[in-house]
Order: sequence, then structure tokens, then C-alpha cells
Amino acid sequence: MYYRWKNFEEEEDRPEKPRRFGLTELRGPSHTLLTQNFLQDIFESMGQFVDGLKFSGGSHSLMPKSFLKQVIDMAHQHNVYVSTGDWAEHVLRKGPSAFKDYVEECKQMGFDTIELNVTSLEVPEETLLRYVKLIKSGGLKAKPQFAVKFNKSDIPSGRDRAFGAFVPPSPRSTEFVEDVDLLIRRAERCLEAGADMIMIDAEDADSVRADIIAKVIGRLGLERTMFEASNPRASEWFVKQYGPKVNLFVDHSQVMDLECLRGCNLGKDHTSVLGSSYYLF
Repeated sequence: MYYRWKNFEEEEDRPEKPRRFGLTELRGPSHTLLTQNFLQDIFESMGQFVDGLKFSGGSHSLMPKSFLKQVIDMAHQHNVYVSTGDWAEHVLRKGPSAFKDYVEECKQMGFDTIELNVTSLEVPEETLLRYVKLIKSGGLKAKPQFAVKFNKSDIPSGRDRAFGAFVPPSPRSTEFVEDVDLLIRRAERCLEAGADMIMIDAEDADSVRADIIAKVIGRLGLERTMFEASNPRASEWFVKQYGPKVNLFVDHSQVMDLECLRGCNLGKDHTSVLGSSYYLF
């Protein structure tokens, strides 16, 4: 039996797993070590509220394959999908065929989703779409991740030129420019190519304008977008603005607070609604 205080309206804003919306994706090992027992405790105590597990920062590449397989199998036992996180950019250094081999290896290990960090990949748009299609043809889900700011070198110049004319490549810029229209256009093309979800980097809600987020959701849809909001204030802002259906990627320490926010109105200052007893692990 799950927590009796949870109460949702009859319209089912928070359906049972597997859910199509209102997803909570958990940050896996990255800067801190999460042992198998620690994850087991999380899944057994809060598994009903966790939809996905993401290995951030390529942490899975440092783990023995036998251990990694055990963690993935454990997540699947609790109906939790597993994502690679942003690691594909490191694979490309091995050569043109490396990405296809990477997809096959992820499938064999039991991963469900491959994430593509568009900023880190630094590949042409058509190449990005080809990667999305390769992931889908391999039987896995594709999740491109976009930031609101792009390298100035990647923004189309809009200059008139004859069709087929050679355009010399410009040197990479160190300047990043905000371009939400470019983000949406590329994200829409990824969805058309078969991507299952678009991840938006919005870790600090204060640094991303509300009108930008509204435009992204308005064009791409709430169910097809997930926001990286590891900051508790950002999670609270998203739920208050868009309700329990918003998809969020959070740190493991915020799972229960986020679920409380999804289920009831806790006011502006809910600072860890469960108090110190929440940090039992």
C-alpha cells in the first residue's frame, strides 16, 4: 500500500506506471556513488514514483558490465526504464561505425533509452537525425537533449547563396547565443525522425525565462518534453506552472518532495515536506 495522504482528482492527472506524462526521471551515479543497495532502497520505498533512471556523465562506462547489468535488471523489476545519459559524444571519437556499435551494445546491456546531448555532439543537423533513426531501428528510444543557448557557429547565417555553392566552414566560436526558435525547429525535426522525448536543459529555473519554456511546451507539447530541473526551486516552479503532468529529471534526494508537489498544494515554502526523516538512506 502506498502513502495514504496522496490524493489526486478523478481525471487521473497522475496515472499508474507506465505513464505517458508526469514522468520522474532519477539522476543515477554521477558526482556521488550510488551503490546497488542504495538504489534498491530507493526503488523499494519510492519505486511507484520513479519512472526512469539516468546514468549521468557517462558513469556507466566506468562500471563493470556485470554490475551495470544487475542495476539495469533491478530497475526493470520495478518498472523503471534506464537511460544512458549523455555519453554518445565520446563514442564518436572511435570512428564512423562506432555509433552503430554503441547502439547495439546498449541494447545488449538492457538500456531502454539513448540520450543525445546535441550541444556536446557538435554534429550537423542531418547527422543528428541519422543518429535518432539508428537508435530507433535498433529498438531503443531516442531522447535528444537541447540547451536554450547554441554555439554562434551553429546558427544559420541566412545569407543568400546560389544553390549548391560551396560555403567554406567558419571557425568554431566560443560565444553562445540564445535561440529558442532554432531549438524548437531542430527538436521538431528530431520528433519527426522518431525521437520519443526531447530533454531541455533547465537546471536553474531562474536562468531560463518563463516565456521560453512556455514557447517550447506550446510547440512541442507537454508529453513530448522533459525538463532537467535538479534544483528544488525549479521543480516546484514547473509543477506550479504546468501541473503534475510535467516531465522532470531530478536528483534522487528530491523524488519524494516532487511527488508531494504533484499530489497536493504545499504552498511556497515546502522545504523538504518530510523533514529530516526523508534522508534515511
